[in-house]
Amino acid sequence: MDVPFNPHDALLRRAAKRLRGHQRRLFLAEVTLELCQGNARQAERRFGWGRHTITTGLNELQKGLRCLENFAGRRRPRWEEAQPPRAQDLRDLVEPHTHADPELKSERRYTNLTAKEALELLQSKKGYAKEDLPSERTLRDILNRMGYHLKRIQKAKPLKKTEQTDAIFANVHAVQQEVQNDPTILEISIDTKAKVNEGDYCRGGKKADRCEGSNAEGVGS
Repeated sequence: MDVPFNPHDALLRRAAKRLRGHQRRLFLAEVTLELCQGNARQAERRFGWGRHTITTGLNELQKGLRCLENFAGRRRPRWEEAQPPRAQDLRDLVEPHTHADPELKSERRYTNLTAKEALELLQSKKGYAKEDLPSERTLRDILNRMGYHLKRIQKAKPLKKTEQTDAIFANVHAVQQEVQNDPTILEISIDTKAKVNEGDYCRGGKKADRCEGSNAEGVGS
């Protein structure tokens, strides 16, 4: 049966399109009660709205309840969700190259394995074909979502040598050369720390309150 044309129906359809979730269902229910005698099937034929959505709105309106929306469940599943075995293979390859935050200020994990290298390992070690794997850019996003952030692991830097340090070792070597052929001298090696001033400090690096006759002025005076 053809529905007679009503110029206000188009206005109601446009209004419904501007609403989302609970508010839209209540609007559909109110229009159905006012113009379609509460008949969801009649409202579906007249306005083109889903009968199930209208019925849900009628129940919410009459009972004073609200159905929770799951908009996130409507999205397309991500690669790591749709391919659990491949995601696990990727974790097995990345974990040996992963380290935690050195300062333990966050729970983020860092890896020195790039997305390009991960793709190559998936093909060479796990036997995946190139066409069955995502692109390099997509895999980079996947690694970030899985908690792996690219950061080159910085090796420990050796301490910088100072002029005083070189002078100390030069003096040690000179003394060794002098006594190495003297049978009356016993050479003992001791691992100790020597105090070395690493900058130009006032009063030799001593605190003002520990210096005799100090006027307790600030450093650099």
